[in-house]
Amino acid sequence: MQHSPHVMMVGDGAEQFAKEQGLDIVDPSYFYTKERWQGLQKARALDSLATQLDHDEQSSIPEVYKDYKYGTVGAVAVDRAGNLAAATSTGGMTNKRYGRVGDAPITGAGNYADNKTVAVSCTGWGEFFIRAVAAYDVAARIQYGGATLKEAAEATIKKVEDLGGDGGLIAINQQGEVAMPFNTAGMYRGTIKADGTVDIQIYK
Repeated sequence: MQHSPHVMMVGDGAEQFAKEQGLDIVDPSYFYTKERWQGLQKARALDSLATQLDHDEQSSIPEVYKDYKYGTVGAVAVDRAGNLAAATSTGGMTNKRYGRVGDAPITGAGNYADNKTVAVSCTGWGEFFIRAVAAYDVAARIQYGGATLKEAAEATIKKVEDLGGDGGLIAINQQGEVAMPFNTAGMYRGTIKADGTVDIQIYK
């Protein structure tokens, strides 16, 4: 996006722009996998309108692949100059309506970074994270409400929960403080500090 004044592009326009920037364009069949197709068919067999989050325990992913987690991958970081960054890659939703857009590509919903406050990456039921403007909500609570990182992150997940959604988020500030609240049974998460110290957690 360094070569465009726009924040977001989608559909045919995004593909045309990608071609102009020299990105490799592949046929849609490139993205087909047998496992994901089988998962879609199982979801449709249960209920033609039902959707399933990829990190849901009731997911239609074949049992043999249950130990391989397909959910959202998020990252937040602060560099030695205090610059904050966030990235989110979604695992998606099986059997969603054609054209559905989740929270991951929505700046302020699924991810957000501002050097004045915090970097945030979210995972969970995207519709509720969009409604809560969750990632930005963490930053706003800090900037305008004077909340600590921990307070802001936990209050935002509570807001998502009150709306009816579930999931979690990871957040970091310029001081290297980290918050990773969630309202599900577990959330795969980890941190690595400048001195190389690694911490990995799954459950609460």
